[in-house]
Amino acid sequence: MTDAIYEKLAVALDRLPNGFPRTPSNVEIPLLKKIFTSDEALLASYLTIDMEPASEIAKRASLPSEVTSENLISMAKRGLIWFEKTPDMLKFRLAPFVVGLYESQLDNMDEELAGLVDEYLADGGAAGIMKYDPALHRVIPVRGAIHGEWVLPYDDVKKILQEAKSFATHDCICRVQRAQLEHACDRPVHNCLVFNLTKMPPGYDAITQSEALKLLDEAEEAGLVHTVSNIASGIGYICNCCGCCCAILRGITEWGVEKSVAYANYYAVIDPDLCADCGTCQERCQIGAIETREDISFVIREKCIGCGLCVTGCPEDAARLEPKPEEEIVHPPENFPAWEKMRLQSRGLSAKQI
Repeated sequence: MTDAIYEKLAVALDRLPNGFPRTPSNVEIPLLKKIFTSDEALLASYLTIDMEPASEIAKRASLPSEVTSENLISMAKRGLIWFEKTPDMLKFRLAPFVVGLYESQLDNMDEELAGLVDEYLADGGAAGIMKYDPALHRVIPVRGAIHGEWVLPYDDVKKILQEAKSFATHDCICRVQRAQLEHACDRPVHNCLVFNLTKMPPGYDAITQSEALKLLDEAEEAGLVHTVSNIASGIGYICNCCGCCCAILRGITEWGVEKSVAYANYYAVIDPDLCADCGTCQERCQIGAIETREDISFVIREKCIGCGLCVTGCPEDAARLEPKPEEEIVHPPENFPAWEKMRLQSRGLSAKQI
């Protein structure tokens, strides 16, 4: 009976726009067992994409309303489900595996969980989640990599942060997870940036706006790719990703998912007359899009994600970002509800099926 509960939750998670595909090894079941108790899994399996009051969820699950409400609040505090507070009540919905459940496991991440996550992603989980449009994340070029007049409004990382009022940092779940598996990565760990358009009470890991901008500069210096939610407005976090740990970039580097992240609307070019073939750009490229040809570094155009790390790292100023032609530009969905709607359509689902 216990496995049946987790099977039910796995099905519910796969109905969400993000997806939670089943694998040949069925490793997703022990993975969910590591995250949820059986009672939590059963309750979560009754949640959907819609924000609903506890009373509605309790009715559907045939559970006492008051106890259901208490359990939902407890689960929400641990990031196992999502919630919103309205003037009259709290509402709850099912959180996707990525981005959602996985990122909430910082306090729970041990060697066992880390291994289960890697096994799940490698056994088809990554491909099943990342192959659909729109992508979960998109790339934002680093500051200083593109001319101001070329920057699309949703690509201006400095402007995004200047409009926010509250800032905090968290450890990178991907590097924390990979460290449990003795994967050596010397890049910063405490540099996932979250922010809010409203002023929030200061809490753990709160930082100032200037500190947030400095954190981005430090990430760029370390050769990390800025990625955000693949939406134009309502962005609330910036991840700073490496190709060896980041699950989304590993979609490209390990699991053959060419478009595991939405590329920026720019591409890198290296001037052969200026290139000294020092190899810096190749070292900084997180997805292996630069190679040497006749003693000159060369960008593989179709692989370039437009992050700009080669531009800001080049000691000879030989690299630059160019805007893609108009017919190649892909604008992100306007907001998260629009993203979810488009993603459901891409997966051949509808909100009525959830």
